[in-house]
Amino acid sequence: MTHITFYLDFISPYAYLAFEELPKQLMGISHHVEYRPILFGAVLNHHGHMGPAEIPGKREWTYRQVLWQAKQMGIQLDMPLAHPFNPLSLSRLAVACSGDGAPNRYVCETIFRHVWHGGKAADDADRLVALSQTLAPKRDLQDDDVKNQLKSNTEKAIAEGVFGVPTFAIDNKLFWGLDALPMLRQYLEKHALFSETDWQSVSSIKTGITRKP
Repeated sequence: MTHITFYLDFISPYAYLAFEELPKQLMGISHHVEYRPILFGAVLNHHGHMGPAEIPGKREWTYRQVLWQAKQMGIQLDMPLAHPFNPLSLSRLAVACSGDGAPNRYVCETIFRHVWHGGKAADDADRLVALSQTLAPKRDLQDDDVKNQLKSNTEKAIAEGVFGVPTFAIDNKLFWGLDALPMLRQYLEKHALFSETDWQSVSSIKTGITRKP
């Protein structure tokens, strides 16, 4: 059975679409998915990056693209009332519903659809209370162990080389993005394109120029 770690943040529409599409891509393959919420903002800060929704032009393109992709995939996606928003409480809620920082698929699905169905404010306080009542977390969102597990998830992701969400970690290899799902599928099918030599060959490519920030 193949173990897959799915690093996600509920703020990401690409992570939501990948979450909904993943079962289709894994059909017929023996697998176990471990869902690990992380703080995408902390990952961006670590790498000195801005999120797609923080860059004028790219922000609008991102929203147009994910709405189009959702329709192509037959997945409901409604943009929340405001985006980006602070996803911290949602991530802590997911972690609080687990014992080890890895919530089950039902919890992740419920939170993703809280954000991406209905076009409402994802971080509305009253909606968060109702969501918490639905999920009945095992621990309080403000408990130190909940905060520390979310932090640990994020630090582990960064240590493994994660730079964005969604990212799927398999056999010490990372597959990033919604559009990486077909590639992930071929890897799991042991396609010849995924020889270790080919996979590692890109590390020998020299950096031709470095731009100053």
